[in-house]
Amino acid sequence: IGPGYIETPQTAPLRVAGHPFDAFIRAKTPAGRWGTTDDLKGPAVFLASAASDFVNGHVLYVDGGILAYIGKQP
Repeated sequence: IGPGYIETPQTAPLRVAGHPFDAFIRAKTPAGRWGTTDDLKGPAVFLASAASDFVNGHVLYVDGGILAYIGKQP
């Protein structure tokens, strides 16, 4: 699992309203928000289940779409 920017105690100082990094993440992530640890549960269950038995050598990005933005940058 390749998590995006997730709300954790370590990211709390960056998520303060008005912080430039918080504004950047909210503006550039198509989901418009930081991820939560709950956002990682479904993908983890999928990868741990038989539903992913034929999934191999893949990173499942759980990032609210921010890679779509970053990937477009020169």
